[in-house]
Amino acid sequence: MKALAVEAIHTYYGLSHVLHGLSFEVREGEVVCLLGRNGAGKTTTIRSIIGLTPPRQGRIAVFDREIQGKKPYEIFREGVRLIPQGRHVYPMLTVEENLRLGLVASGVREVKEELEKAYTAYPVLKEKRNAKARTLSGGQLQMVANARALLGPVRLILMDEPTEGLSPLMIEQIGESILEMKQKGITVLLAEQHLQMALKVGDRHYIIDNGHLVFQGTTPELEANEEVQALYLGVSKKRITSNQKGEDQ
Repeated sequence: MKALAVEAIHTYYGLSHVLHGLSFEVREGEVVCLLGRNGAGKTTTIRSIIGLTPPRQGRIAVFDREIQGKKPYEIFREGVRLIPQGRHVYPMLTVEENLRLGLVASGVREVKEELEKAYTAYPVLKEKRNAKARTLSGGQLQMVANARALLGPVRLILMDEPTEGLSPLMIEQIGESILEMKQKGITVLLAEQHLQMALKVGDRHYIIDNGHLVFQGTTPELEANEEVQALYLGVSKKRITSNQKGEDQ
């Protein structure tokens, strides 16, 4: 089944035409990556799906239910969750207060059970549940954002640049958490610039350039296409070769 179908959407910011007839799909249980340089249209695509910047044309469906034109809270009720760029965690609230906010509109009655799921997935958050979010590291803030999205009935997670500003160790941990989501049967659409992490977690990849789809393929197909990596992702062939040597060693 298609968890997400995006068909020929055109999205604007005022008079600026950002997405030009973009079409792609995500099958249930997949991790699919949206790749591209800064300004390519990745975040706009995520915002279009969740209803924050609705497309003026085209169709968007989640598990065969059309959602274009719906408000974000209505799309939330379809089991779609957003982990936004910048994390959007409330700094003056505690970790647990931030998590509880994620449950307000979910209709969940067993709040303690849901919180325990979050703490099981991210044990460090249990240790810091009474700490103000402003005291956390960037990686810990990302954990709060991830855990908040996992609360309640969730079927599809949209992640926008979760590795931004994080250390290599934290990037690796975020990658592992995405694979754990997949193991739990949650479908993930990941907008990302960190190519190696995307290749590690993604089943399939779409590359956007100036609001147009310019590549689609599996992880092996993208790994093998050095020209596409260099042209649209800014990865030099020298860097690709160096990375491959490092992995072989």
